[in-house]
Amino acid sequence: MNMVIGIEGLVGSGKTSICHELLKKIPNSILLDAGNLYRAIVFIMMKNGTTISSMRNSGKSLNIRELIDLLKIEVRLENRETVVYANGTKLSEKDLQAKETSLAVSEVSNTAENTKAFAFVHDLIEELKQKYHVIFSGRATMKIYPMCDYHFFIVADLEERVKRKWMQYKKEETIEEIRENVIRRDELQKKSGFYDYSPSTIEIDVTDCKTVEESAEEVLQKMKLEEVVEI
Repeated sequence: MNMVIGIEGLVGSGKTSICHELLKKIPNSILLDAGNLYRAIVFIMMKNGTTISSMRNSGKSLNIRELIDLLKIEVRLENRETVVYANGTKLSEKDLQAKETSLAVSEVSNTAENTKAFAFVHDLIEELKQKYHVIFSGRATMKIYPMCDYHFFIVADLEERVKRKWMQYKKEETIEEIRENVIRRDELQKKSGFYDYSPSTIEIDVTDCKTVEESAEEVLQKMKLEEVVEI
């Protein structure tokens, strides 16, 4: 029986890097980054001139599932990872993970209509699970797929997360600007209910982990994967 492993976490906690490391460790696994669907929609809208303010003010009229169809967004599996295409063009990870895109997603996610989009991702997981162990990264993972075999929430203290984000964006922002951005996104994610735990959530604190390998090992130690994990 294939598993679904949900990975969430605080802004800058390293959850995406952890997912990629788990992909190396768990045979017959694939990585579904559900957050990139949201990022793709916001990125395209911003590229077409839509402002964060207008997206936020549109409230419930911002129907994510309808926008997936309107913008012709597809999810494809390449090299064991899901990638996002819009109107036949592959969207780069650089654009999807850009700070402008990240902040915009945090700003609009708590007012957009997500119900049908959640159902879309749920069905995608069900399809992928027929062949693979699914490492499922994103927000509201337990709302999207409450049957996760494991649900991890990755945390680290603020200054450690700011340092990690600074390493990612240091050519674009000062450390003070990054700290303000992380705090702002934390507030928005919490308001959206994306930092809520379920009874089965396992919190992993990676503040003291020096490498992504150490962080991923903290996750693996909580899982009963002797038969499938290559240690």
